[in-house]
Amino acid sequence: MSADPLRAGERRSNTPQTNGDRLWNDIVGTARFGGAENGGVTRLTLSDEDRQVRDWYVSECRGLGCTIEIDGIGNIFATYPGEDMSLPAIAVGSHLDTQPKGGRFDGILGVLAGVEVLRTLKESGTRLRHPLTVVNWTNEEGSRFSPAMMGSGVFAGALSLDRAHALADREGTTVGAALDAIGYRGEADGGPAAFAAYVELHIEQGPLLEASATEIGVVTGVQGVRWFDVEISGTEAHAGSTPMAQRDDALVAAAEIVLAVRDIARQNPPGVGTVGFAEVGPNSRNVVPGSVGMQIDMRHPSEAGLDQMQAALEETVRTVGAGADLRHVWSKAPVVFDPPIVEAVRDSTEALGFSATDIVSGAGHDAAHIATVTPTAMIFVPSKDGLSHNEAEYTSPEECARGAQVLLQTILELDRR
Repeated sequence: MSADPLRAGERRSNTPQTNGDRLWNDIVGTARFGGAENGGVTRLTLSDEDRQVRDWYVSECRGLGCTIEIDGIGNIFATYPGEDMSLPAIAVGSHLDTQPKGGRFDGILGVLAGVEVLRTLKESGTRLRHPLTVVNWTNEEGSRFSPAMMGSGVFAGALSLDRAHALADREGTTVGAALDAIGYRGEADGGPAAFAAYVELHIEQGPLLEASATEIGVVTGVQGVRWFDVEISGTEAHAGSTPMAQRDDALVAAAEIVLAVRDIARQNPPGVGTVGFAEVGPNSRNVVPGSVGMQIDMRHPSEAGLDQMQAALEETVRTVGAGADLRHVWSKAPVVFDPPIVEAVRDSTEALGFSATDIVSGAGHDAAHIATVTPTAMIFVPSKDGLSHNEAEYTSPEECARGAQVLLQTILELDRR
């Protein structure tokens, strides 16, 4: 079945047609680099599997006539020439690394769709005024090295290159050593001024588009996030001989906080709150827990919403008792994407006859960093059952092709503007 993104009867523009079947073949083909038994991918950043997919990507782009530049954090910039090389490039891209047992679409679609756009421009003889750069950002996932979105963070100045190089994984391997091991520590000194605009195509990683039967999400921004660590101290005691009224149970206090995180998010819509990690000590069946460590993730599209959620969490921890300590360990402010770039995505989607809705991204993306230094927007396509970071992650060939076509139309629209 062909993955033609334009169905019969839909309004067509004069945009060259991307090849949805060819894009799908790339999605399936690159999944062999770190492919897992259940159809997913384990391709941790700067691993040998990451080297393999990077080598493939560089070879494909060079074959299309792109120049390749690699910077000190391993970001790869493949630039296709425009008519006026003095103009800053329009950039598109995402990432090729995955979560452990992740899917074959998260991030990957944005890079491969960029490659498909390059092929379409070359085959159709279409020349942009601006150069077009397709970017693979290093370590978006953060599953091997923390923090996530590292490559785009270094590019945007949110993290120094020296600091990034010194960060280590659980085995003690530093980012710098891992870059050297796979041969992707580059010397390019490109900066944000090189881009006129940045557009990132991505799967939604949530259920909203599928639930509303909407084909394209016009992403207006990325919600903010705050991370907290909680340490709760109680008193270890014998589970059989300690009366209930005399227990100082750290896990009971932790349960109150877990429920409070849920309730705080519900009271501050559309905020979300998650306790994603808990470690109980001594973690024995017949011992009253004496300690609990937890990690909390809170997100909201507005800074005011985050402030309200944090204040409510702090009050909850105070009421639990003196044995609970809350630390704010990391935050990322909400991002509002550039209105003219968002409008270009919206206009392009309408020109192609696809249904669309404005949406705020619940997940973080490289675009959130790039938006601080370059006019930026994103395009979402649906995720089956809202699943991502999961081997069952799936977006259909037609949906992927549709997203690539909107990406190309947006590039042409930005180039004209």
